[in-house]
Amino acid sequence: MGLATGLMGGGMLVPLGAIYADEVLGAGKSGLGVLITALGLGVAAGVGLVSWLQRRLDKARAFTWSLIGAGIFLALAVSSISVIGILMAGWASSSKYSLLGALRAAGQLVAYELPLVLAVVGVVIQAGTLNVQGIVMAQATGEIFGWGGIGNPFIFTQFLGFAIFLVAVQAELTQPPFDMPVAESELVTGYLTEYSGLRFLLFFIGEFATAGIFAALAATLFLGGWYVPGIDPTSDLFNVIGPAVLLGKVILVSFLIFWFRFTYPRFREDQLQQLAWKVLIPLSLANIVVTGVLKVVF
Repeated sequence: MGLATGLMGGGMLVPLGAIYADEVLGAGKSGLGVLITALGLGVAAGVGLVSWLQRRLDKARAFTWSLIGAGIFLALAVSSISVIGILMAGWASSSKYSLLGALRAAGQLVAYELPLVLAVVGVVIQAGTLNVQGIVMAQATGEIFGWGGIGNPFIFTQFLGFAIFLVAVQAELTQPPFDMPVAESELVTGYLTEYSGLRFLLFFIGEFATAGIFAALAATLFLGGWYVPGIDPTSDLFNVIGPAVLLGKVILVSFLIFWFRFTYPRFREDQLQQLAWKVLIPLSLANIVVTGVLKVVF
């Protein structure tokens, strides 16, 4: 009904209102204060990152966080806050299924945070800066075997890092095939088991907001960001086409994220940890070494 009426305007508020009106169960013996803190941290990790996409009010043509020297790692650091919210949510439920799901999520997020950051290190080495704008400009002014017609999007030279980044993002979002923390056949819905109504919705708002931000990070780091070949970045035309190009790249990466979600079966817990510690981390370290050597030589 929401989709049908949404085509005529405003109808999507109907199913959202139904979720808001659902019965809200108690928070368990651990207390309502812990639950509220968990909700705040879980949503803040995703929604708080949206400010990274907000353009400045002046005509500086810059993103808010992109002006910070270590802007890219600041964004990754804020995204890691979600693990605290998940742990507190599982504990506040006073349910063994929720607590076990939260512990699984914490172990998974810690394991895959390392390859996520290490995949970005290769980009930082090649660009020579931690600044997001500097990374985009490095791709815009680069050359592919002496040809600079489209710049040098780092997906060509950092394809391994791009693949590692996407796999780590999938695990960070606890989406299939990395959805062990919410395995329905084992833990009902994991740390979300005792939540309903608006509380359940808030966790999903944070999850999907984080997915969109990770897609924006991947598009910026590996696909050239908002750069458009052949158009002066100081022109008014760029102000229209640049954001549209970035949005198109974000949609492409989002498609890949959700394509993985609906394609591959769930890993076992031991397979999930082995993939992080025995495959992704060694590969990302090798990528850093090779990138550093080539940066010095060439």
